[in-house]
Amino acid sequence: MDARKVYTVIGLMSGTSVDGVDAALIQTDGHGYVKRIGFLDMGYAPDLRKRIKTQFGKRQSDTEMSAVADELTLEHAKIIKRLLEKHPNLKIDLIGFHGQSVSHDPDNGFTLQIGNGQLLADETGIPVIDDFRWNDVKNGGQGAPLIPLYHRALVRSANVPLPCAVLNIGGVANVTYIGEGEDDILAFDTGPGNALVDDFVLERTGSPYDHNGRLAAEGVENKDIVMGFLRNPYFAQRPPKSLDRDPWNQASSLMSNEDGAATLLACTRESIVMAIDHLPKTPKAWYVCGGGRHNTTLMKGLRERLQVPVEPVDTLGWNGDALEAEGFGYLAVRSDLGLPLSLPTTTGVKAPTTGGVRHDPAQEKGRNAS
Repeated sequence: MDARKVYTVIGLMSGTSVDGVDAALIQTDGHGYVKRIGFLDMGYAPDLRKRIKTQFGKRQSDTEMSAVADELTLEHAKIIKRLLEKHPNLKIDLIGFHGQSVSHDPDNGFTLQIGNGQLLADETGIPVIDDFRWNDVKNGGQGAPLIPLYHRALVRSANVPLPCAVLNIGGVANVTYIGEGEDDILAFDTGPGNALVDDFVLERTGSPYDHNGRLAAEGVENKDIVMGFLRNPYFAQRPPKSLDRDPWNQASSLMSNEDGAATLLACTRESIVMAIDHLPKTPKAWYVCGGGRHNTTLMKGLRERLQVPVEPVDTLGWNGDALEAEGFGYLAVRSDLGLPLSLPTTTGVKAPTTGGVRHDPAQEKGRNAS
């Protein structure tokens, strides 16, 4: 075994679904070694969630954006402190802070995640690495997805039959294809994930999501809407490629709640199925993480359409809710080591590219400084 330093690190994620913060505690060398230690999630208050959504699409900071960024940063600090209370004997080397994506337009060289890395470092007394996407976009990449190198590390250690696909279904869905060769990896956003149905169900019922896909299971898909949706040129575009959260507004206001949910879920399902056209080989199995794996209607539909095993990553002993947060902890270590966070085959960047910005605490404070 080599003498690589093993970091104890916290990774944070607030996804495009804007449901709250995930915090994962791992130990890793930034290469192939990963040990999972703990995980917590914490929902945003409805008012903060609403205020975050009002920032979507903005390209420049203003007073309100700065206020929202500070508020969500303090929420991240809260969950870190809760996580450390459960693991009082660990000294944390780094925090990987993704922040909240509010605008992502890599084709025009732009991406923006809000959050105050320096404030988080000062609140916790722990060095923080944030702004993971910008350097990739600046160098011609899509800035997303960024977790594929973590997927690869996990898959290699799990000894699963290759090729396989790791599918993350958050607000946007993305896939990581991992083949037999060391560098045989491809990743891209397949299309919308939970966002379509979540937004529709919230508007119609006040519920933030369709629990277990029950509403969709009672509806009938409008095949004309689904086919029209799939004609969007994005789906024929060769990867790597990525998407903003932008709701695609596919469901007619005249549709029932059940039929609207069923139709939007079909749009998500079929856009995932279409991703096969861009993969080097047909995966032997798909392993699903993110909130979408809890949607039994979606999972059932994917199994029927893909005709290979489609299983939650939890069957491999991973925590499917923690994976993205863990991934940003892993990337924080790679950033600190100057290692690539993205590759030409994962984001379309011109060459393997590192990234992230480090913020050291202005003064030692918080639990970690004791």
